Amino acid sequence: MKKRINFQVLMISALAVLFTVLLTSGVFYEVFEQEVMNNLKTYADILMENGNRQQIDGIRITVVSEDGTVIYDSDADILKMGNHLKRPEISQALKKGSGTAKRHSQTLDKMTFYYAIKQSDGTVLRVAKEAGSLYSLMKRAVPYICFVVIWVFVLSAFCSHVLTKKLVAPIEEVANNMEHCESVSVYKELKPIVATIQNQHESIIRNATMRQDFTANVSHELKTPLTAISGYAELIESGMTDQEETARFAGEIHQNSKRLLTLINDIIRLSELDSMDSGVVMEELDLYQIAENCVEMLKVNAQKNNVSIGLSGSSQKIIANKEMMNELLYNLCDNAIRYNVSGGNVFVSVTGDAKKVVLTVSDTGIGISPENQKRVFERFYRVDKSRSKKTGGTGLGLAIVKHVLVQHPNSSLNLESEVGKGTKMQVTFLREEKK
Repeated sequence: MKKRINFQVLMISALAVLFTVLLTSGVFYEVFEQEVMNNLKTYADILMENGNRQQIDGIRITVVSEDGTVIYDSDADILKMGNHLKRPEISQALKKGSGTAKRHSQTLDKMTFYYAIKQSDGTVLRVAKEAGSLYSLMKRAVPYICFVVIWVFVLSAFCSHVLTKKLVAPIEEVANNMEHCESVSVYKELKPIVATIQNQHESIIRNATMRQDFTANVSHELKTPLTAISGYAELIESGMTDQEETARFAGEIHQNSKRLLTLINDIIRLSELDSMDSGVVMEELDLYQIAENCVEMLKVNAQKNNVSIGLSGSSQKIIANKEMMNELLYNLCDNAIRYNVSGGNVFVSVTGDAKKVVLTVSDTGIGISPENQKRVFERFYRVDKSRSKKTGGTGLGLAIVKHVLVQHPNSSLNLESEVGKGTKMQVTFLREEKK
């Protein structure tokens, strides 16, 4: 990066010097031409007053008749000179009273400037002066230009080195102190970038920690049912159990297998939600109908746990992902049944008004203490571990609920719970304003 910045600064300096020299030379030469023409006009006026045959150093004087014949020339033999009637400066002078022209001699690499003026007797007085061309002036200036260019390059190299070092120093310091980049002194233009880098760095560390914890938890959660299955299977295989114990162990194997399958399915789904981008397919759904299907599907499970489940409300349309809404309702209702008491109730309601739709899942179960309410949406976190394992809970249900709500920005969740009295989960969906 430093080399690139230095190279670009040097190239910019070189181009700046080149364009400056060309532009300055062009402007100066234009001013020079104007000055030469003004001087020639002055010489012509003086000659007209004092006589056409006066000699002036460096000035060629020519007198031409009305028919273009050269009458007098201070530097050439008039007998060898052709007719000048078609010369631009002579033609202009005869028609307009005065004329100018300039002609370049490639042989001598010089420019000759002409000024002609018509006299009272009808003849034309022409004065001329030779001067170096722009190209010749540039050639003479080459040593000076090279000297300036070298010094500009040296100065640019030094300045670019110093400026690049100052420009890159805060960035390098931030890169070397990612853990404490907020303490690094940077110029104000860099502060938003540093803040973004810091947030991304913290997010990466947080995600890495979460993945590490998740991997450790997954390993632990998978190990428990697998160990149980392996142990019971080994006892049956060894023939150390009677018929009654074999049946019981087979039941335990079946129960742990179901728990293992549920756990794997939840882990896979949670991973899918983690990696899901913003391209979630949304459609208009009837939330009451989805709740009705979920309640009907979980009635058998509720009866097994001696819990009753009911639904109230009315048809309410929302814009959401259908599969995710099914998962949201299933996990909320399944948790309400799983952590309920024998003879308890689960109430599901879907209500709404012009601005929002509210889904409420409440139960008369064991409840959640205030200190646990903040952590129930963490992966593998269980309020009652013994009950969760006994009922086959994975500790991932509410984590999935949380991820579903993240994919629906117009939604929010409110948790109310009291130990021994029950829990109420209330999900609010804001209606989209019609344009």
